[in-house]
Amino acid sequence: MNSLELLKIDLKGLTDEETSLAFDLDDTYFEALDGADVKRGSLHVSVSIRKATGFFELQFHTVGTVVVPCDRCLDDMDQPVETSNRLVVKFGSEYSEEDDIIVVPEDEGILDTSWIIYEFVALVIPIRHVHAPGKCNPAMTKALEELSADRSSDEESSQAVDPRWEKLKNLKM
Repeated sequence: MNSLELLKIDLKGLTDEETSLAFDLDDTYFEALDGADVKRGSLHVSVSIRKATGFFELQFHTVGTVVVPCDRCLDDMDQPVETSNRLVVKFGSEYSEEDDIIVVPEDEGILDTSWIIYEFVALVIPIRHVHAPGKCNPAMTKALEELSADRSSDEESSQAVDPRWEKLKNLKM
């Protein structure tokens, strides 16, 4: 069975007012989704579903680690993630998403949470992800330092070449 099939919730089949589900997701989940931001990781997702008149309220709590490339050295790094999200699902004639409300076709009654969970996780990953100080790839760090030094010395020499810049600097003083 495909790992994504486990993440499909049959809303019509829910009998209790409150239902709890739990999923442990690993690399096979991320490979099956083939998302752009995250390719590997290990997550534990717990879902609490409250059945009410006319809608379902889902509370997601996700905790775990995803593997993302370091922005500085490009090596893979573990990024811890934890998020809690609320989602409202209603039955309707066709599938639609607006803000935190999803409409599921009533004749199907199945909510596929695989991509929803992925989006929740992708939204909590920091924009900038770098290794802790001293943990970056040493070869890449050395190359970056050398290139930065070369570039800054080029800028200094180009500023010294053009005397017009020197005269403008004197105007600031």
